[in-house]
Amino acid sequence: MGGGAVRVAAVDLGASSGRVMAFDIAPGRATFVEAHRFPNGPVRLGGTLHWDVLGLYRGVLDGLRAAGPRLDAVGIDSWAVDYGLLDATGALLGNPVHYRDRRTDGVPEAVHARVPAADLYRVTGLQVLPFNTVYQLAAARGTPQLAAARRLLLIPDLLAHWLTGAGVTEVTNASTTGLLDARTRTWSAELSARLDIADGLLTPLVEPGTEVGTLHEHVLAETGLTGPVPVVAVGSHDTASAVVGVPAATRNFAYVATGTWSLVGVELDAPVLTEAGRAANFSNEAGVDGTVRYLRNVMGLWLLQECLREWGDPDLAGLLDAAGAEPGPAAVVDAGDPAFIPPGNMPARIREACARTGQAPPSTRAAIVRCVVDSLALAHRRAVRQAAELSGRQVDVVHVVGGGARNRLLCQLTADACGLPVVAGPVEAAAYGNALVQARALGVVTGGLRDLRDVVRSSAGLVRYEAGGDPRAWRAAEERLAGS
Repeated sequence: MGGGAVRVAAVDLGASSGRVMAFDIAPGRATFVEAHRFPNGPVRLGGTLHWDVLGLYRGVLDGLRAAGPRLDAVGIDSWAVDYGLLDATGALLGNPVHYRDRRTDGVPEAVHARVPAADLYRVTGLQVLPFNTVYQLAAARGTPQLAAARRLLLIPDLLAHWLTGAGVTEVTNASTTGLLDARTRTWSAELSARLDIADGLLTPLVEPGTEVGTLHEHVLAETGLTGPVPVVAVGSHDTASAVVGVPAATRNFAYVATGTWSLVGVELDAPVLTEAGRAANFSNEAGVDGTVRYLRNVMGLWLLQECLREWGDPDLAGLLDAAGAEPGPAAVVDAGDPAFIPPGNMPARIREACARTGQAPPSTRAAIVRCVVDSLALAHRRAVRQAAELSGRQVDVVHVVGGGARNRLLCQLTADACGLPVVAGPVEAAAYGNALVQARALGVVTGGLRDLRDVVRSSAGLVRYEAGGDPRAWRAAEERLAGS
């Protein structure tokens, strides 16, 4: 550990809300307060789903003001794949398009006609998801915005650009684009050429821990902060920061980073670019300190969030209690099914999916919630087991971090389904990881990921769930889906 203490702002942007967390970090210990939270969500305009990126920027400024007046650094993480395009003057060319927009329907198939999926995976090691940046850019081909664009910045890098003037791309988020070489952690010149990505559109890459710039004078004036305040590149993909915030004591762990998505996998030293991994739809995403996040995306709490929205946002705690009293696992759905990606009447789509696979559809709200949570636990089981098999990494414990760590039913059912203990927490794993990478760059925390995780383990409240239930019931549920 280093010496002294620092106060840093961890800007953590999720698909439904953003927050600025003020962390005070000293050797061996981190404490935080939520300085500011603000809503985030899609805005439909002219048939296209956008992000309100200026609203996000305003939320960040308000959060920095609330976290001050003294800050030693700022770091930003967010969801992956989405981007803003800048023209030759640096102006933003339209609001960034939301990854759930339907513009990429059918686009992966068109891209694979030019660059076969096996070729893409050989270079990037990336799971095929219709909203990957490579497919979004293909969907935008021929638009005036892309024709006028001179730089592409992913969302955290766009916000850092507005705060500092920097024009770089942090590598953990770059690895979700489908344009990064998984072995070299550099942009793939081969793919850019084959897909007609304009020279210079992809900006220089930086690793987590790099100081990318300092806050503009006008930002200092607007936030009341005393400069200079550096902006430090962190694991700017929120899952990269969340994996730093996993309080693991050994290497033999799997993680489930829960939120709108569940990202389930293991941490490796090198990518696994096998055909078996591609067939299983596993991604090799860049992690902090040269690591690889070998993982699969599954739908996550989006399924539950959309059910609650359809029902008028009833009391979740009561619904989870009622769901826990339901027998299970009964009907289950494939939580990785792309049919669940768009918003709209999720309960009906869940019932339809159950009927389509020959299962009795859940008829009550409690039964639907139980179906969702059982399905997520089953998806976690399948991904954990496949990650271990495909990578050769032994898994002794599953760490559930993010919003789902507070969902006791989900954590217990994940332990039951995986047949392994689950350690839940911290909920704010991404913010912890973000802040600790900043603190290390400032010299207050030293060492590798294990040292950072020691700080999380000594600072965060954790809950352990032991595996129980009948493992045969989970095998039967898995076989029902496999045979559908």
